[in-house]
Amino acid sequence: MSTTDFTTAIQVEQSPEDVFNAVINVRGWWSEEIEGNTAKLHDEFEYHYEDVHRCKVELVEVIPNQKIIWLVKENYFNFTEDKTEWTGTKPTFEITQKDGKTELRFTHVGLTSEYECFEICRGAWTNYIQNSLKKLIETGKGEPNATGKPQTENEKRLSKK
Repeated sequence: MSTTDFTTAIQVEQSPEDVFNAVINVRGWWSEEIEGNTAKLHDEFEYHYEDVHRCKVELVEVIPNQKIIWLVKENYFNFTEDKTEWTGTKPTFEITQKDGKTELRFTHVGLTSEYECFEICRGAWTNYIQNSLKKLIETGKGEPNATGKPQTENEKRLSKK
């Protein structure tokens, strides 16, 4: 069994500041159904998608234009035996300059292949980072979950259960 944390990365032409500002605009790339603040140290927000997934997140490290770490304080999945998978994990966004571009490396520290949700979560995070967040950075418009509208095929399937 692998214990490697899930990681994905993108490179864009925009500045580290542009990337940072897009990441903290969580409603612009993850979900329009975010409640709370998403930009400063110790901000807390809640995410929910129907009765499929809910979580409460705190920003535990914020270094402008370089790094953001979330701590998942509470989590609920309706499709896993352990409903609290993700609790205590740390989605991490690291922003660096690389070869004249800005790289965003997303690592969900603690999300490993041992988790029942791993395949679904890997697919969802890959879509949100590689597609929605990248579009938000490059065009100013991401593809977050709209209110009541699933983003990925897995979310569509899970919401019908």
